[in-house]
Amino acid sequence: MQALAEIQVIPLGVGVSVRKEVKQAHEILVSSGLGIQAHAYGTNVEGELAVILAAVAKIHQTLHDEGTPRIATSIKIGTRTDKDPTLAG
Repeated sequence: MQALAEIQVIPLGVGVSVRKEVKQAHEILVSSGLGIQAHAYGTNVEGELAVILAAVAKIHQTLHDEGTPRIATSIKIGTRTDKDPTLAG
């Protein structure tokens, strides 16, 4: 099932700057093969719903494995049955 999503990952407990962790999260989304558009407070993605959810799980696992003690992620997901949703649409 094709989906659009807005993903915002907020690493907690790693100090004032979270640049490194946010960059890692972005790189995981890029490597997932999803269509992405980064913006100031998150990333819009398009692709298979299962791939989107798997990418979010990989972000959490990777950041936890590398020492981030807590992560809050906000996700908005949209799907349609009448046509495939796209970021361009």
